[in-house]
Amino acid sequence: MTVMHFQGMDALVLQAADGARATVTLHGGHLVSWIPAGGEEMLYLSPRSAFAAGQAIRGGVPVIFPQFSARGPLTRHGFARLLAWQPVRHDVEQGQARAVLRLTDDAVTRASWPYGFALELTLRVGANTLTLALSCLNTGKDSLSFSAALHTYLRTDDIDRTSVQGLTGRRYQDALDGLEKLQSSEVLRFDTEQDRVYPAVGGDLHLHELRGGHEHRTAVRRGSAPQLAERRYSSERRVQISQRGFEDVVVWNPGAAKCAALADMPADGWRHMVCVEAARIERPVVLAPGACWVGQQQLARVSG
Repeated sequence: MTVMHFQGMDALVLQAADGARATVTLHGGHLVSWIPAGGEEMLYLSPRSAFAAGQAIRGGVPVIFPQFSARGPLTRHGFARLLAWQPVRHDVEQGQARAVLRLTDDAVTRASWPYGFALELTLRVGANTLTLALSCLNTGKDSLSFSAALHTYLRTDDIDRTSVQGLTGRRYQDALDGLEKLQSSEVLRFDTEQDRVYPAVGGDLHLHELRGGHEHRTAVRRGSAPQLAERRYSSERRVQISQRGFEDVVVWNPGAAKCAALADMPADGWRHMVCVEAARIERPVVLAPGACWVGQQQLARVSG
């Protein structure tokens, strides 16, 4: 097992037989890059992110555990993304590259969350597919309860041409005003800040992005403004997003105003990312001593 360096941090580089690659730092068990075979970078990583012990990396796929956001007494999004994970396995199996990292309880975690646990993050990459599996084993003598998420930042060229599909008719909690709402549109777009928790989502989602090309406006006026005649694009990119064990989906984009206030994001960073997170929030996991839970998210480049 060879430990490399990424932005000064210890990391594992997964290289599949077909050229697909992924990079995960031991700090936080944090996936910072995914490039499908013959493709391009699929994850957003902020160029202003801090790469330092005790600080969260902005972008990629942070591991959220044992608390989501500020829904509890712990540090926002929990401690797993801030601690050093240990590499357990790093190999190539049936053409796919695989890595397994582990985080266990110690004096630091027990000071704020007094439970025995063993987390494992398993990553597999090959061809057009990336699979992330997070497992938690209760190693203590008492039952424990936790929330968890894979806070996946997907890269986009232009958020105005990007949508998330597959949430039609779903109810969601809007974190911006605390209200429960219904998504009636077929696609979710990002012309303003979005921060939504969709509980109990079944079925796959798709990230769809129109790329290249231009917009053509006709000179014919209807009323006071020229009308949009057509949009012409040279290509599209579609990513299929599947999950198991994680019941909920979080969709987040900070929008222009909030992004400008984030010290670890460039002012226009919101235009180049959208988070589609596999999460377990509304019904936290409850584990008896010796019990284990597994949640998985799979990303597949379908086109583009």
